[in-house]
Amino acid sequence: MEYIINTPCGKVQGVKSKNEGIVAFKGIRYATSKRFEYPELVTKWEGIYNATKYGACSYQPRSFYNEEEVKEKVFYYNEFRKGESYEYSEDCLFLNVFVKENVKEGDNLPVVVYIHGGGFKGGCGHEKHFDEPMWPLYDVIAVTINYRLGPLGFMSMEELKDKEGKIGNYGLYDQMTALKWIQENISSFGGDKNNITIMGQSAGAMSVQQLCMSPLTEGLFHKAVMSSGGGVHKILSTPNKEKYYEVFKKTMEIANCSTVEEFKNIPVELLFSSWNKARKEVKGVMMPASPVINGDLIIDNGINILKENKHHKIPYMIGSNSEDMMSPFMASMARKWCKKQEIPSYCYMFNHQLPGDNNGAWHSSDLWYFFGTHRNSWRPMQEEDDKLSKTMIDYLINFVKNGNPNNDNLPVWQPTNKKQKRVMHFGNGFVGMKKTKTMKLWYNLFTKNSVGE
Repeated sequence: MEYIINTPCGKVQGVKSKNEGIVAFKGIRYATSKRFEYPELVTKWEGIYNATKYGACSYQPRSFYNEEEVKEKVFYYNEFRKGESYEYSEDCLFLNVFVKENVKEGDNLPVVVYIHGGGFKGGCGHEKHFDEPMWPLYDVIAVTINYRLGPLGFMSMEELKDKEGKIGNYGLYDQMTALKWIQENISSFGGDKNNITIMGQSAGAMSVQQLCMSPLTEGLFHKAVMSSGGGVHKILSTPNKEKYYEVFKKTMEIANCSTVEEFKNIPVELLFSSWNKARKEVKGVMMPASPVINGDLIIDNGINILKENKHHKIPYMIGSNSEDMMSPFMASMARKWCKKQEIPSYCYMFNHQLPGDNNGAWHSSDLWYFFGTHRNSWRPMQEEDDKLSKTMIDYLINFVKNGNPNNDNLPVWQPTNKKQKRVMHFGNGFVGMKKTKTMKLWYNLFTKNSVGE
């Protein structure tokens, strides 16, 4: 059977998903870009676009080495990428759309746009845990995206200022451009452009946070979900663009480039190896490839924006994991974000011990359950994992549809605010509201293996 739909850009052909009842449109180009330049929205293509396989991922450090041979990468490689193969390219601005079979224009289904994590230097939109989400079976359209990473996505140098004065944040502009493409085209897939939720985890949650605080994204989405990276804290405060000039100046120096034009054209492997050396030499920069305040997309740090009430006034779902990276900080940031909202917002703690090891609820582990892809894992998942995943998906789908995660068949999830300090707990045979034990999180931080990338 052919799965062809007509969009404002032209016809696009998808493929039957491995999950019964779902059709996937993979590797749709949403924008084009040149190195160190801002993305240009795709508005037309010729013929029928072949969207039957995933597009290339952004070049990233793992493009140039074998993850199996790097001790600190093995855990996540085994968890999310073992047995998979990925194509890497600077030409990487692709998105994937997953819909229920027989969906049609006019169905006006809600949409979730997922932004992957990876420290702004790794990852893609089709690793095992994101590969073909189950959400379309709940009448929700799923979109996953790729964006530029590392020095390709976040190079910040005065010499690269564009004619409008913008500097850096290329990866965030990619994300925003993907949202614009979705606004213009998602109705053809049966989606409702007026009911879009953006969702992300780790650096993806930090991306969602930045998009929710930007004046340029007004109207592009209507709800937000942030896992293990949402909220604001001085430790993760967005730096001014000048703070990163030294890193990238040093990158250019190590690459032996005397002009910007030369820098724009060096082999990508040399760019990454030079950047990798530079970020080790320049001290005091915690995340050497990340968003910066550039006065355009990002106008100030999150603490000031929240204080001045300049963030988007939309419903939020936000949480973290009990054995997360910096777990006490993550949990505190999530609760404080909810307490500042005018619209009811919902905080959670994922504390389910995954089968297969004793690492607890480590950074990213909740994604298996939110996506319903946990059976893609090597782990010996049990019926209790299926049940927990179904519950978490139900809450997520309700939130995506209505801005409220509750329905009559689930334990009541109360919004977290100044008076109501409990959060929803997921895991270890319990789903319900209770306070988070901060001392327990500190204990986990100092006694458990910190698993994260």
